[in-house]
Amino acid sequence: MKPVIAIHGGAGVLRADKPGAAERRALARALDAGYEALGAANALAAVAAAVVAMEDDPHFNAGRGSCYNAQGEIEMDASIMDGATLRAGAVAAVRLIRNPVLAARAVMDRTHHVLLVGASAERFARKHGVKLEPASYFGTERRLRALRRKQERYHGTVGAVALDRDGNLAAATSTGGYTAKMAGRIGDSPLIGAGNYADNRACAVSGTGLGEAFIRTALAHDVAARMRYGGATLAAATRAALAAIAELGADGGLIAVDRRGNVAMPFNSQGMYRAAIDRAGRKRLAIF
Repeated sequence: MKPVIAIHGGAGVLRADKPGAAERRALARALDAGYEALGAANALAAVAAAVVAMEDDPHFNAGRGSCYNAQGEIEMDASIMDGATLRAGAVAAVRLIRNPVLAARAVMDRTHHVLLVGASAERFARKHGVKLEPASYFGTERRLRALRRKQERYHGTVGAVALDRDGNLAAATSTGGYTAKMAGRIGDSPLIGAGNYADNRACAVSGTGLGEAFIRTALAHDVAARMRYGGATLAAATRAALAAIAELGADGGLIAVDRRGNVAMPFNSQGMYRAAIDRAGRKRLAIF
C-alpha cells in the first residue's frame, strides 16, 4: 500500500485575513512533518505529527494561535482515532496543554476512556509527560484583533488523515473553536463521529467549519456510513455529507482518505487551507 496523507488548516471566511506565502509555507511544513512520520512509522504517528506542527504555528487556530472566547480566554479541543482498532482519544476545554492532540493520544493509549475535559485533562496530560504552557503562550495579537472586531467565522480548525503502508487509516483534529464563542462551548473537533473519524473498513475524515452542524449531522461518521452501507465512493460520500450541513445553513469543509488511498477535500466555504500527498507522491496545496 502506498502511503497517503491529507491535511487542512481550517475553512471559512479567509479572504479578509489575506492568506499568502507565510500561510502556504506553514501548511507545507505541516504536510512534510506528517509525511515524514508516515514513512518512518504509521498513520497514527503521521496525523499526530502534522497536527502538532499546526498547533505550534500561530497561523492556525489550534494550540498557539487559538481563538479567544467571549470571556477573552482560550479553550482548546482535540481528538485522534485509529482506524484499525476504532480506538480514540480526545480532550476538550483545555487551556494550558501545548499540543492538545498529544493529550488526546495519551487518553487513547493510556486509559479506557475516550474524552477528558478541562482541568482534569490538564492534570492527566501533565502526569503523562504532555507539555503544558502558561496561558500567555497561546494568545496572539492577530486573534485578539479578531475578538475586538467580532470576526466569529474567520478562523477554523486543523486536521490530518492518513493511510499507511500497512493499509491502516487514522485521523486527528484540533481547534481553538471560534472567535467569541461562549465559554465552555465544545464543538465537533473532540467528538468522535462528528469532526473526526477513522475506520479501516471505509475511510478517515477530519472536518472544519460550523461545529454545531457537524455534530447534528454526525458528519465524519456519515461519510464512512455512506461508504460502508450504501456503497458510495469517497467523492460521493463526502459531497453528500457536506450537502447535509449546507441544508442546515452551515459552511465548512473536510478532508478524507479511503482504504484504497483516494483523497477528497471538498468545502462549501470561501476557502479551506488544504494539502495532500497522494499515492504517486504528488504534492498539492491550495487555499481558495
